[in-house]
Amino acid sequence: MPISDTVRLGDNVRIPHPTLVNLYGCAIGSGTRIGAFVEIQKSAAVGERCKISSHTFICEGVTIEDEVFIGHGVMFTNDRLPRATAADGAPQSEKDWRLETTRVRRTASIGTNATILCGVTIGEGALVGAGAVVTRDVPPFAIVAGVPARVLGDIRNRK
Repeated sequence: MPISDTVRLGDNVRIPHPTLVNLYGCAIGSGTRIGAFVEIQKSAAVGERCKISSHTFICEGVTIEDEVFIGHGVMFTNDRLPRATAADGAPQSEKDWRLETTRVRRTASIGTNATILCGVTIGEGALVGAGAVVTRDVPPFAIVAGVPARVLGDIRNRK
């Protein structure tokens, strides 16, 4: 898996295993760390000082702001109605589907094996629990977990 020459890397981006990632057409901010077996697709953006853990998939249309933690095996989606073929049975192309964008606001944390469905915003400082399936917006500083993810508390009230 390569790092394409279409990738924009900020200063001091750390990719300890560059042959074990697939990055193309994306932008990665300064000081960000990217683990092995991560794929980041075209038009995705990762901010500064983020940690993207191994086995994570960040698809086209996802924007991750600064200082975000993404745990191992986190999956993002960008198509609300995925299909393999168009109505005529031909393989789908980019013109046959509508890109749904997703945003993860600064200092949010997403736990291992969470799935983030398209079209949502995860608020600043929010905490998404391991294994959660996020189907709707997460408020700033909320703690969410479960399938589907539900608000369980506020990170500012944790001691």
